[in-house]
Amino acid sequence: MTQELPHVPSAEPELSGVRNFRDLGGLPTRDGRRVRGGVLFRSGHLAHATASDAAFLAGLGLHTVFDFRNSADLRLDGADVELPGVRHVNIPLSDPADGAEFWRMVRDGDLGQLRVLLSEGRAAARMIGSYRKIITERTAEHSRVLHALAGEAAPALMHCAAGKDRAGLSVAVTLLAVGVEPEAIEADYLMSNDPHRRYRVRRGDDPPAATSPEVMELLSPLFDARATYLAAAFESIEKTWGSTERYLGEGLGLTPGTRERLRDRLLEDTSQPLAPTVKSR
Repeated sequence: MTQELPHVPSAEPELSGVRNFRDLGGLPTRDGRRVRGGVLFRSGHLAHATASDAAFLAGLGLHTVFDFRNSADLRLDGADVELPGVRHVNIPLSDPADGAEFWRMVRDGDLGQLRVLLSEGRAAARMIGSYRKIITERTAEHSRVLHALAGEAAPALMHCAAGKDRAGLSVAVTLLAVGVEPEAIEADYLMSNDPHRRYRVRRGDDPPAATSPEVMELLSPLFDARATYLAAAFESIEKTWGSTERYLGEGLGLTPGTRERLRDRLLEDTSQPLAPTVKSR
C-alpha cells in the first residue's frame, strides 16, 4: 500500500561538530502555508562546534539559541560555543539529578543496574514517561519559548544534548502552535534516526564496558526517535486538556493574538502550492 508522506526539506549543511542540525522551513500547515525557511532551526548541542561550524551558525542571522539542557548535560558536554550577537537562553527541561546518576551508570557500564532499569521494554517505557512528563509539567517553559518566538526571538535555533527529545518536543509544540500537520511534525521528528544525526554515546575517557554490545542494546531505545514516543506526548495533550486548542490556550497561555503573531513570524506570508509528496511503500 502506498502512503503519502508530507514533503520535508532535505538540503542541509555538513557540520563536523554539531549533530542533528536542520532548518524546519518548508513544513506544511493545515491551511496550505509553510514554515518559512531560515527562521526556525533544530540541532544537538553546540559545545563541540568547530570553527567552520561556528562560522556557518553565525551566518544564519540567529537572534536566539534555546538550550534545553540541564546542569548535568552541561558538565558532560560543555557549554555551547559563543556566537557573536546571538542571545543564548538556557531553559532546562529535565532534572539534572536524575540524569547525572543515570549517565554515571552508563559510563561505568553497570550492567546489573542497567538491566534492572532498561531491559524488557523498560527503556521504551522510560522514554514514554519522560515525554508525557515534559508535556504536562513543563508548560511554563514551553510557554516562555513560544511567547519569545512571537516577539523578537526568531530566527531561533532549539537544541538539547542530542536534539531529539527535549528539543524535539519543543519543536513539536511550536509546530502545533502554528498549525503544522501532525504527519509532517512526526516525519521531521523521525529524521533524528538518520545515522549521521545520532548522538555520540562514547567519549574518549569512557571505559570499554560503557559501550559493550549489551550496554548499547539496552540503551538503544533511549537514542531512538520513535513514533510511539511522540504519540505519547500528543496523547497526554488530549488526556490532560481535551484538545490541542485547549492545551495551547489554557496550558501554554497563548492568546489568539499571540498565536497570530507567532504564525506571522514563522510562516510564509502567503499560501503556496505544496511541493510533491514523497511516496513510500
